Amino acid sequence: MNTHRELRPLTTRESIVLLSSAQVGRVVFTDEALPAIRPVNFVVDGSSVVIRTGREGSLSKLNGNVVAFEVDHIDSSTRSGWSVIVHGRAERVRDIEQLVTLADPAKSSWVPLRDYFLRIPFDMVTGRRLALPNVNSEISN
Repeated sequence: MNTHRELRPLTTRESIVLLSSAQVGRVVFTDEALPAIRPVNFVVDGSSVVIRTGREGSLSKLNGNVVAFEVDHIDSSTRSGWSVIVHGRAERVRDIEQLVTLADPAKSSWVPLRDYFLRIPFDMVTGRRLALPNVNSEISN
């Protein structure tokens, strides 16, 4: 039995499907000249990731900044998994119709009192999977 794993790149489509299957990711940004990472829950909305945050937190200051957003799934028992990274310029959501749609309780933040919406468009999407060879390339967790 072959137990040698291979690391392979994911297509953009595969990456977006996996991204959409996750609930928690990490926003990577610069905060006062230092690298910073914040775990957040999120939704995929069209061709972007949307997170809710408070008006006073470090994430609310990212409007206009280039950020990275990462999600992954690791299975330690099989030593396999995947990772997807989105790069984009964060932008505050201001359109009333979009805000109403995004405020849907099914898309609510895990942390209460989050009324600031930040969109990270899919300017660049990359992903990779570590798995046994000949594993079906279609999406699975």
